[in-house]
Amino acid sequence: MSGERRPAAVTCTAPINIAVIKYWGKRNEELILPINSSLSVTLHQDQLKTTTSAAASRDFKEDRIWLNGREENINQPRLQSCLREIRRLARKRRSGSEEESTPCILSYRVHICSENNFPTAAGLASSAAGYACLVYTLATLYGVETELSEIARQGSGSACRSIYGGFVQWLMGERDDGKDSLAQQIAPESHWPELQVLVLVVSAERKPVGSTAGMQTSVETSPLLKHRAEAVVPDRVKEMCEAIRQRDFERFGQLTMKDSNQFHATCLDTFPPIFYLNDISRCIIHVVHLFNTYYGQTKVAYTFDAGPNAVIFCLEQTVDEFVSALRCCFPPESNGDMFLKGLPAGPAVLSKELKMAMDMEPRPGGIQYIIITKPGPGPQLVEDPSLHLLGKDGLPKHSA
Repeated sequence: MSGERRPAAVTCTAPINIAVIKYWGKRNEELILPINSSLSVTLHQDQLKTTTSAAASRDFKEDRIWLNGREENINQPRLQSCLREIRRLARKRRSGSEEESTPCILSYRVHICSENNFPTAAGLASSAAGYACLVYTLATLYGVETELSEIARQGSGSACRSIYGGFVQWLMGERDDGKDSLAQQIAPESHWPELQVLVLVVSAERKPVGSTAGMQTSVETSPLLKHRAEAVVPDRVKEMCEAIRQRDFERFGQLTMKDSNQFHATCLDTFPPIFYLNDISRCIIHVVHLFNTYYGQTKVAYTFDAGPNAVIFCLEQTVDEFVSALRCCFPPESNGDMFLKGLPAGPAVLSKELKMAMDMEPRPGGIQYIIITKPGPGPQLVEDPSLHLLGKDGLPKHSA
């Protein structure tokens, strides 16, 4: 770099969120306005997060972005939409401010570097965390203080929910301009401390049909999707909000599983059909129902987004036993010590009766690993400058 001044730089982190009432289908592709409201749980960043650094400097020749060590096209429409809107709001804020003593970084180009600590494009809400982190980081860099979920939504619909922690509803809204299609927190992460989340990574491969393309085809061809949005989801969202407020796991778990099943039914109802689940996914569903049937109640609940990886919700006292059940049904082929990540799970001896009730052919290596986590907070500012992803020269410290 030719200048002596270091670039103005900010680093933030943002969480993924897992929808328990799914969003699938848009009524406006450009603004990303959904055909139904949705509801999600924000997962803790100690286990799953996106980290993004943004720097602005008069020495940068152009806007640039790197994702997981590789430079990407900065001119992607959704990315540009978020960047343009943050800059517009920053100019608006500056025009009404009397602080003119510092150089205006709005006249500088920006470098952005982002990394995920989980598989990207594998159905684990990487775009949600990515765009929420991008918008939050740029807003922090430019001093923008406003409702950010509307901007994040324009990058990736589910990203609006990752702007908040805990339990979050995305209101579909009614306005054509999308100003009322926003996320709102219905309960903080501290509301249900017993709730635990197991992310079962079946495949870290990129999913065969992207969410954007899949949604568009479903909207065009699936009568079930239209029925779901109009006749099922509105009541289901209300019931789920009540289950969360009352910490009623039985209702929460059953609604979560039923909504996941219906989402994937709409994918099958799409023409040509979309298959996000694989044989291991279906085996996991079977294991969950066998476990719940044995106990005569809903102790664990599954949900699957647009990919084969399962997310399991349960209460803390159930974690050890269910993880042991998963080990029996899906024995790790190798690296057994790396099978469990995140929060700890203690050993549990399965009763003879439970083993008999869950009698099925083991599928060695079916689950690559399990991440144990819990509900967590929204985006966070990283105070430690040593954790910035961009160096003093404005380039990534690590690249592919």
